[in-house]
Amino acid sequence: MIPARSFAGRSVALFGLGGSGLATALSLKTGGALISAWDDNPDQVAVAAAKGIQIVDLHDIDWSVIDSFVLSPGVPLTHPKPHWSVELAHQNGVEVIGDIEIFVRERRAFAPVSPFVAITGTNGKSTTTALIAHIISHSGRDTQLGGNIGTPVLALEKPAADRFHVVECSSYQIDLAPSLDPSAGLLLNLTPDHLDRHGDMVHYAEIKERLVARSDVAIIGQDDDWCRNITRRLLANDIQVVEISGKTAVETGFFADDGGIVEDHFGEKSLFVDLSSVDTLRGNHNGQNAAAAIAACRVVGLSDDEIRSGLNSFPGLKHRMQPVGRVGKVLFVNDSKATNAEAAAPALSSYENIYWIAGGLPKQGGIAGLEPLFGRISKAYLIGEAASDFASVIGTHAEFEIAGTLESAVEHAARDAAIAVQKAGTSPVVLLSPACASFDQFRNFEVRGEAFVASVAGLEGAEMLIEFKRQGDDNA
Repeated sequence: MIPARSFAGRSVALFGLGGSGLATALSLKTGGALISAWDDNPDQVAVAAAKGIQIVDLHDIDWSVIDSFVLSPGVPLTHPKPHWSVELAHQNGVEVIGDIEIFVRERRAFAPVSPFVAITGTNGKSTTTALIAHIISHSGRDTQLGGNIGTPVLALEKPAADRFHVVECSSYQIDLAPSLDPSAGLLLNLTPDHLDRHGDMVHYAEIKERLVARSDVAIIGQDDDWCRNITRRLLANDIQVVEISGKTAVETGFFADDGGIVEDHFGEKSLFVDLSSVDTLRGNHNGQNAAAAIAACRVVGLSDDEIRSGLNSFPGLKHRMQPVGRVGKVLFVNDSKATNAEAAAPALSSYENIYWIAGGLPKQGGIAGLEPLFGRISKAYLIGEAASDFASVIGTHAEFEIAGTLESAVEHAARDAAIAVQKAGTSPVVLLSPACASFDQFRNFEVRGEAFVASVAGLEGAEMLIEFKRQGDDNA
């Protein structure tokens, strides 16, 4: 835990006692702040109280003595309207901040040169964050991974000169972090998202821009107009920018090209690394993720050889285009996190000879947008509530069956893929990329992904590519 020592003796109000909110409250308490915390959920209030957090209804406090108000990122700050606690803070002239801002102030006060990489973007930020953390950790350095990706930032170890913090930041968190100033700030891409919370695309993009605007070095994707415009603004303000792309050459930076990452410096191009044999970094989108990771790791002092070694050993992000096993020439890939058609497109575009497991609780728009990729599908195995609707879309493009359950789909896909190997000597892929939510059959996409892994592990001759403990194994 990071004790929020920079808040010692200060009166702090806090709303939201979920995962990150509770971690923030404990950080403030440990650091010596005088904290008054509240949440509308009585269960979360009870957990916080049991840990010694002072619980006070924020309607009843004297706001004139409050120095800072800390808001959990899931609570509305501006849209569709400010939360009542935010309105009370504004009425009393109290700053509204979040956990990332507290981390930034701790770093500035006690370890200002500690390496800090912050990552944002609409898509791909979790994979890029995990990849950067892996490369740094693989080099033998003390690496702290957290933020929006899982572990709350204030639950990590405190900043230190030889400790590297790699933090994924959502737009909600950036909106509550006015002092955010990483060593390397990454903005991967921008497409419309969370507009119910930010009002419109202009405001959403402006919030994302804040992360790179105060960075020592800004690393910015060049594959959409929003990011290209941000790049021009930062360069005009003499901010150092490294450009990255998953599609095209850049003026100065790194871009993906035919399975490799090329370094480009004003037209002088050289191959930095060949990733064509790294299954966990397939596809143009992962090319951009790798380019971003290379640039970030360079900024915080890693050597090129250390970066290449980390890229080639990346195990992948769980449930996101994650190779999990093989049976002979058949590769099994867990992409359970693909809960809509847009999210499933990268995996479908990264493989050929696909035995596709899809379906679940359907999202608006279905899979019609994936039709240009259906030529890559050898056969589809449809599960859950969406099965019949998906069948009507894919039926004119590829063979399919209504498998019903995930276990049945894995069994049938493995059988058919093995037959294809025998007949044609191909190297097919059994891909779980559902393009649907999981809630009709599973509690969440993680449980669905684990069920897929378990089914693969149960196949005869399965060679698992990830750690998996079968029932009955020793020390289970």
